Amino acid sequence: METKEYKTPGEALGRFKDYIAGPGTYVNPNNNTIYACAVGIKRVIPPPPNAQDKRPTIEVVKEKEHGVVPEPGAIVTARITKVMSRMASADIVCVGTRAVKEKFTGIVRQQDVRATEIDKVDMHMSFRPGDVIRAEVLSLGDARAYYLSTAKNDLGVVSAESVAGAMMVPFSWTEMQCPLTGQLERRKVAKVV
Repeated sequence: METKEYKTPGEALGRFKDYIAGPGTYVNPNNNTIYACAVGIKRVIPPPPNAQDKRPTIEVVKEKEHGVVPEPGAIVTARITKVMSRMASADIVCVGTRAVKEKFTGIVRQQDVRATEIDKVDMHMSFRPGDVIRAEVLSLGDARAYYLSTAKNDLGVVSAESVAGAMMVPFSWTEMQCPLTGQLERRKVAKVV
């Protein structure tokens, strides 16, 4: 197995007379040396058989970047996709302030909506599909979804669209108001700080 040789910007890779400078590299005209201008793995590519220039190409390529992953205790931003009687499912779009690169699903269970009066929680009065929520990751959950909680004052719905299609504004910790119609809609509202 070939070992990967990692390079950082400014590291010398070889002489211009021996190699063609490829992506992630540059040639210093003062000393005809090829240097890395990116962080990544050094690769030497042989010339095609019919090429006039018989020098191999040297390049520095980035490894596949891994996106941020939700972990227990992290604060996430998610969009509610489905509301059922005992839980709501959501697509996680950000972990902290960083957007996720892959799709992660979260579930807010009825007992995790708020800290008090857990038995009186009505999921349809707390969330609606399309709502954007701020939640804490409780655990990895099952194989399909992370368990999320909105049971703190600063967690819950941060953005919602009214029936009239306007972005609603928080009215109380249990209601949001449509600025067009003045109609109140029930939600588990986050106290945004």
